[in-house]
Amino acid sequence: TPIEEGKERSEFDLLEQAIRELLIEKNVFSADDLRRQVDRTDSVSPADGAKVVAKAWSDPAFKAVLLSDPKTAIEALGYDVGPAPNLVVLENTGTLHHVVVCTLCSCYPRVLLGPPPDWYKSKEYRGRVVIDPRGVLNEFGTQLDDTVEIKVVDSTADMRYLVLPPRPADTEGMSEEQLATLVTRDCMVGVTFPDSPSN
Repeated sequence: TPIEEGKERSEFDLLEQAIRELLIEKNVFSADDLRRQVDRTDSVSPADGAKVVAKAWSDPAFKAVLLSDPKTAIEALGYDVGPAPNLVVLENTGTLHHVVVCTLCSCYPRVLLGPPPDWYKSKEYRGRVVIDPRGVLNEFGTQLDDTVEIKVVDSTADMRYLVLPPRPADTEGMSEEQLATLVTRDCMVGVTFPDSPSN
């Protein structure tokens, strides 16, 4: 990507440019391949993940496959999850609540959620959610009963996690498209619940 005029280039900018130019020169990929991949990555948003969640809420057979073989289920909806990293879908229930973090950097299921939010990448979130997940969830407005077990899962370069949140009450009869509007990026990371239909 072009650097703004007058902006000093960091060591990382120079390294990225050198590696990119070398890979293009060695025909590992072309400049057009790179542009297409950047465009594809930029087009992904949490709305893609929301469609997957809404489908799981509406279709028990799809949900079963999503939980046991996420790649197959997601690709059946037309999404290309690629060969790596491995994607695991974790279901939040009334007794178990998963929260996703990447303690080292910002590994995140970009293929379905797009770029991670700033708070997810922050050192404060990455450090505190492991030590005090209930406190961090409270700051997001997510209050769980003391009987609910909270499990923090650490996303890595090889393993990414997507949370399947519980379906909100009073949503019977809603279409998948309507249900998808209740699903937020944050509930697919486990820090909030989906919106309710009255919101």
